[in-house]
Amino acid sequence: MGTPEFAVPSLRTLMASEDRVVGVVTQPDQPAGRGMALQAPPVKKLAAVYGIPVMQPAKLRDPAVLAQLQAWQPDLIVVAAYGKILPPALLTLPPYGCINVHASLLPKYRGAAPIQWAIINGESETGVTIMRVSERMDAGDILLQKTLPITESDTGGTLHDKLATLGAEALRETLALLKGGQLVARPQNEAEATYAPKITKEDGWIEWRQEAVTIARRIRAFNPWPSAYTTLGGKLFKIFAARVVPSPVPPRLPGTIIEVTPVSLVVATGNGALALLEVQLEGKKRLAIEEFLNGYHLSPGLVLGS
Repeated sequence: MGTPEFAVPSLRTLMASEDRVVGVVTQPDQPAGRGMALQAPPVKKLAAVYGIPVMQPAKLRDPAVLAQLQAWQPDLIVVAAYGKILPPALLTLPPYGCINVHASLLPKYRGAAPIQWAIINGESETGVTIMRVSERMDAGDILLQKTLPITESDTGGTLHDKLATLGAEALRETLALLKGGQLVARPQNEAEATYAPKITKEDGWIEWRQEAVTIARRIRAFNPWPSAYTTLGGKLFKIFAARVVPSPVPPRLPGTIIEVTPVSLVVATGNGALALLEVQLEGKKRLAIEEFLNGYHLSPGLVLGS
């Protein structure tokens, strides 16, 4: 049971194992792109390559869903970023239960966006957890964990890809230990639980009053989606990369452009300054800052987001 790109390496791992994947459950096709044509989820596309039966229910509590799962007779259900809460009837269906591949070191960052929030909060490491699925969101017993450092260059996109691969590796180890009777489940410490709520497009709006380091983390976390953005001359102005720099002038109104050179654009924040490194103006291509400045004249004193 999985839907987006994060789940693809886990399905590939299962297909490469000695076990037989009897079916895939994924979210319904969704409209996307300029024409808003229906697009199949990445997991469905991969399942089609392997010729695996696919089910895309709008509601898991539909009796037909349980009937199909009973017909498949799975020994184990593996969940990876499926996107829906599993009802009790599904949790108790397979003899070996349901296990989940989650992109955080639980109990930290339960919820929909653990990758982005780990970057936003300045964590130095993250990882994946294989856990038993329970009725409460991401609260099941831990079976196995693997850690991964978060580098200063990691974005939401790069960390997503690393964790998707690590999750597949952890899944492979978990299945081997499960078969050997060597897994020891341990309950999560509820006192240490934190949450990672779903990211929305609105979360990408840059509040220049925040500290430079905070804004820089959000820019990294929201690359590639929803992207951190502001406005420039009334047009949408996306920022994909930036670094914290010493402010070359006395404090200015947050969002003020305080330095422009042929290769540098520095903006004041609530505390410190940011040098923008990669940007995209509405209707234009995504560019390195020197390429952008080569074709767009800016002067100090202009305020972004005004």
